[in-house]
Amino acid sequence: MKTADFDFDLPEDRIALRPADPRDSARLLVVKDGSLDDRIIRDLPDFLQPGDALVFNDTRVIPARLSGVRTRPNPVPGAEGETLTVEVEATLHHRDAPDVWSAFMKPGKRIKPGDRIIFGALPLALHEGGAQSLEATVEAKGDDGLITLKFDASGPALDEAIRAVGVMPLPPYIAAKRPEDDRDRSDYQTVFAEHDGSVAAPTAGLHFTPALLEAIRAKGVSTHAVTLHVGAGTFLPVKADDLADHKMHSEWGEVSPQTAAALNAVHANGGRIVCVGTTSLRLLESATTEDGDIRPFHGDTAIFITPGYRFRAVDVLMTNFHLPKSTLFMLVSAFAGQTTMKAAYAHAVADDYRFYSYGDGSLLFRG
Repeated sequence: MKTADFDFDLPEDRIALRPADPRDSARLLVVKDGSLDDRIIRDLPDFLQPGDALVFNDTRVIPARLSGVRTRPNPVPGAEGETLTVEVEATLHHRDAPDVWSAFMKPGKRIKPGDRIIFGALPLALHEGGAQSLEATVEAKGDDGLITLKFDASGPALDEAIRAVGVMPLPPYIAAKRPEDDRDRSDYQTVFAEHDGSVAAPTAGLHFTPALLEAIRAKGVSTHAVTLHVGAGTFLPVKADDLADHKMHSEWGEVSPQTAAALNAVHANGGRIVCVGTTSLRLLESATTEDGDIRPFHGDTAIFITPGYRFRAVDVLMTNFHLPKSTLFMLVSAFAGQTTMKAAYAHAVADDYRFYSYGDGSLLFRG
């Protein structure tokens, strides 16, 4: 399949820069059996049944965008002792060890193994001292654009340092229009957030409130948590013309034995598995065998779902509206049907639905 098959026109003013307030007042486009129904998030319980299971991602977003300087000894003869500095920015992607993260960095061409990076300090602060900073060494530079950073801090000390110098990693389509602020520290976090590790929010979960969860449980629907730490690769466009040539970046996830057993029991009793977000769906599909048995899972997944994929675990998906030519639009096209999703997105654009991380939601029934 071709990446161009998943393109569509999206006016700039459809990109939401702030979430709906309250969260469950956002719009909800229900897509079922080829029909489209305009509702709001608060109506979600109307489409659930007793015995269904709602599965959400309980990852917590960390302030994973770090700014600082690259330092390198001056190689010019006679300039020994001088240090060359360049301002850089890193978006953390995947934790590889207690003191190691892979990251996407700008300007990537100015980075090479052996460089020292001082985050949280501007060039002037290097000479003044006293600036709060976090230091790392560039260990490797991959062909996939990822740069491996070995930090001087490790474990909980590194976590605390990242919280001190980092900012919330707003998606580029929002960050290009306004800076991150204090509101984003809460707005870009779900009510489910429990385990630190994501560098992007599982955005379908941003719509939920305690009152909505109470209404869902009152309907006889059980709720279950899985964990997938979303990586910065979720923001990357598909550059390959042919989908067969696209490589997904891996993300770490976990499905506990208890959750796997509970979800298998839901299916055995005739209930449906309703995923909140593509992250929960990708993790459950990674954990499920071809015959539909959900197994405990602990590790990385790089599953790439495109039309033609046979879903094994998930029956209903709640998700936001995604970028043109993105892996997530390919996923929803696989789930509900490519023709159906093109029609749904055309309707959403024409009817002023708000797109992307802070935008409105859709409820998709498997085609």
